[in-house]
Amino acid sequence: MPRVNFISYDGREHPVDVPEGTTLMRAATDNGVPGIDGDCGGQCACATCHVYIEPPWDTLTGTRTGSENEMLNFSACLRDDSSRLGCQIPITAALDGIVVKLPEGQH
Repeated sequence: MPRVNFISYDGREHPVDVPEGTTLMRAATDNGVPGIDGDCGGQCACATCHVYIEPPWDTLTGTRTGSENEMLNFSACLRDDSSRLGCQIPITAALDGIVVKLPEGQH
């Protein structure tokens, strides 16, 4: 099972093991990781699963879709080049060990 290493805004680590195909948003919400709300349930409709994916992991998570890019414009968090929506990134074996940084808050 791939491991996802969520890093809270305050630097605390929250490692979770999740089945392949699980999205980053679902991995966080199913495991009680603080900092991801996922208010829309993973429908790319709320931007409350905003995360930061930095190199080298960014190349393995694909590119933003048009709707993801638009939703990030409504995010309450600081948006930068590493910004993604966790609901749009399914976990694969290639992402085992991924580091996902969380914003200070989602609202």
